[in-house]
Amino acid sequence: MVNTGMKDRKAPETASPLPEAAELEQRKTRAKDWFRSLRDQICAEFEAIETELDPTQPHADLEPGRFERKSWDRADHADADSANPDLGGGGEMSILREGRVFEKVGVNISGVHGHFSPQFAKEIPGADISKGQFWAAGISLVAHMRSPKVPAVHMNTRMIVTGRSWFGGGGDLNPMVEVPQDTADFHAAFKAACDAHDPAYHPIFKDWCDDYFFIKHRGQARGVGGIFYDYIDSGDWEDDFALTQDVGKAFLDIYPKLVRRHMQEGWSDAEREWQLVKRGLYAEFNLVYDRGTRFGLMTGGNPEAVLMSLPPECKWP
Repeated sequence: MVNTGMKDRKAPETASPLPEAAELEQRKTRAKDWFRSLRDQICAEFEAIETELDPTQPHADLEPGRFERKSWDRADHADADSANPDLGGGGEMSILREGRVFEKVGVNISGVHGHFSPQFAKEIPGADISKGQFWAAGISLVAHMRSPKVPAVHMNTRMIVTGRSWFGGGGDLNPMVEVPQDTADFHAAFKAACDAHDPAYHPIFKDWCDDYFFIKHRGQARGVGGIFYDYIDSGDWEDDFALTQDVGKAFLDIYPKLVRRHMQEGWSDAEREWQLVKRGLYAEFNLVYDRGTRFGLMTGGNPEAVLMSLPPECKWP
């Protein structure tokens, strides 16, 4: 059942007790393995799309894009003079640049642990119980497309452990010009994933997404929405983990369909210009408001991985 924390978008005051150490480590391993598996499936699907562009389309003369992977170690970003130098874990970036269909897409996974700074620990549920110690793993994806007819997209899911444990994540669609059928299909895919676990989830997650992905200083939404959620701790860890997996599977199913639906359409110079302006708004949100960006930078993450969400080219009016 939906807990009161999700309804008011705060971590609930009570939480499920953490399991014994061995079981907790097993859960962490299962979560990390899932995020890696999902990464592999998404990258394979996107690379398949790269080979399918019609030879009459712009950029079809390029070689099909392929992901380049680069591992990073969180200890490399530790500050030796910091009061909190105990950074552990790392991640792997998978970046496709200058493809036929994808102008830039990153599918990153990470698994990090250590201690929050005393100031940041005050903002994180359960950090007081764990004396600032944390563990976090997840997958984060952002795709910026060649064609302004193909919507950009974001998706991430994560598991976090402090003195308590929870899942979070979501996904949102960012078209240059909204296509109502695309919006409906995108929302329907995530609704089905949510409804399989609790029919109360989707309306809460959808509203949360609309409020979260809103560029306050512009007074406009970043895109056409999707879902956003945090603090998933229903008391049934297996079901919470299954929800996380289903959200990833829903994305893997619907987004490639939307890409294939529009990637063979032509576009004008004016549409490309509008795409670059819309990307500027996307960049503004990620630099000013995005919680994932802040979490990554505040916990010693690799800046290249944290900021991979930024578009390769954008403009401001």
